[in-house]
Amino acid sequence: MARMVGESSERQVTGDATIVADPVWLRPATWLVCPFLGGAAGWGLKLAAGWLLSLSWVPFKGPLELIESIPEPLGMLGAIAIGVAAGLVLAYLVVADLLTVRIGHAEVALERGGKVQRVPRPEISAVFLTGKNLTLLDESGSELASASTDLSGKRLREAFRGQGLPWQDGGDPFADDYRLWVEDMPDLPAGANALLRARTRALRKHESEEASVIRAELVKLGVLVRDEKKHQYWRLSGQR
Repeated sequence: MARMVGESSERQVTGDATIVADPVWLRPATWLVCPFLGGAAGWGLKLAAGWLLSLSWVPFKGPLELIESIPEPLGMLGAIAIGVAAGLVLAYLVVADLLTVRIGHAEVALERGGKVQRVPRPEISAVFLTGKNLTLLDESGSELASASTDLSGKRLREAFRGQGLPWQDGGDPFADDYRLWVEDMPDLPAGANALLRARTRALRKHESEEASVIRAELVKLGVLVRDEKKHQYWRLSGQR
């Protein structure tokens, strides 16, 4: 039977596995609250459309004029329906971004949005958080898995240590090996500079998913990246 420990995340011990995840109520609450708030926002916008159009400084008057022009009750029903639909999309994005960490006797699994990163336990030499990023390294310093998370650092530490895995309170043991990336650094593998340039553009545009995809491609080249104060820092895996 699973055992729950509170705070902002839950730690469950099920059989031989420890699971760290967001509270069980968060997913259903998200599916209920986001559509409700979206519908309320649509209702409020429909009511306020005429008043907003009277203000000279309000931008995007075209959509407001369209909302105001639709006769009742279709206008109000349509505004609420659009708000509910937007809330459902937001709920899907929020739920899909939640991370579940499963720590078993054979492997560690990081699960998010139907995708799973699996790492055999014998390969894991270090586990740590840097900011909101959970990372697993092997003995050479190569990255085995990495995922951003809002899970409680305390619960993650307790879970990994409780399963006998090497949690690093001081963060990345290879932190001093990182170097600031600037254009066309000569020590990087072929193609890495181009990927880092593309990742810089993605970060500036706040395209976090694109930045994550590019980071995964850099890992394949043996280049590990961390972000600090709008700069990218890098090191080569397996080297000190």
